[in-house]
Amino acid sequence: MYTEFFSLQEKPFSLTPDTQFFFNKQSHRVALNTMLGAVQNNEGFIKIVGEVGTGKTLLCRKLLSLLDGKFKVIYIPNSYLTPNELKGLVADEIGAEFTVGMPAYQLMGSIYRKLLQLVKDNVQVVLIVDEAQAMPRDTLEALRLLTNLDTEKRKLLQVILIGQPELDETLDRSDLRQLKQRIVFTARLQPLTLEGVAEYVGYRMSSAGCDRLVFSKSALLYLYWSSGGIPRLINLLAHKALIAAFNEGESLVKPSHMALAINNTPEARKRGRFIAQGINWLWPIIGGVGGIALSAYVGSVVS
Repeated sequence: MYTEFFSLQEKPFSLTPDTQFFFNKQSHRVALNTMLGAVQNNEGFIKIVGEVGTGKTLLCRKLLSLLDGKFKVIYIPNSYLTPNELKGLVADEIGAEFTVGMPAYQLMGSIYRKLLQLVKDNVQVVLIVDEAQAMPRDTLEALRLLTNLDTEKRKLLQVILIGQPELDETLDRSDLRQLKQRIVFTARLQPLTLEGVAEYVGYRMSSAGCDRLVFSKSALLYLYWSSGGIPRLINLLAHKALIAAFNEGESLVKPSHMALAINNTPEARKRGRFIAQGINWLWPIIGGVGGIALSAYVGSVVS
């Protein structure tokens, strides 16, 4: 739609998790380094928590792209499993002997023997549970029991739990305290700062093939206010703002274009929506001295 107009090779703000656009800054860098370090050092449980839209799935895919052949990764995108489904899935993924209806003790023995064989082959098994806040309590307990399958020297199975803040509430239950005590490292994905939003937008535009300035500093300020620094909302609003600018034949995304995007996005934060409602009539008034002052303010923050 607008890619050629803005000299882009692809859409920079797609909602599809694409590791090409992973923004390795701020809390996302901390979380990625935490996971990499823990996995490489054969630590136990790792927990990554973030609000909806903060980029947990993209973070997970970035980790997967960085793990080489010595790692056998089991990725569970849908954590709403029964204990038996979880054990069956693990057995199937690592190639352990498994038949439907196999007694639990036999299945656990089969998984243990296969994990031992993988360790002898210098293969490290990592289980990644996305949307872990949805995993039933009994399944979480079954997951803990799976991690009991250790040798005297090392852990046979590492687990990374990735979920929304509700995961913390679940793990605070007294009957899950044994699992909580096994979590060695924790990281939390935070919304981007104003400076981070400016860097994020610039990085994604550059990664898509455009190195010139496309979003005005004032538009970036409105984007920050209306998204709250949440990457998914940033993507949604920035995409719509590019469409608005393209429709007007403008090579620079201005506050008026961002206002159109905000007014068309019910998920936008109240602060941004309130500002956007007045921009269409207010911006021509402040576009002179006031606009210059506002741009100078934003520039001092994001530079």
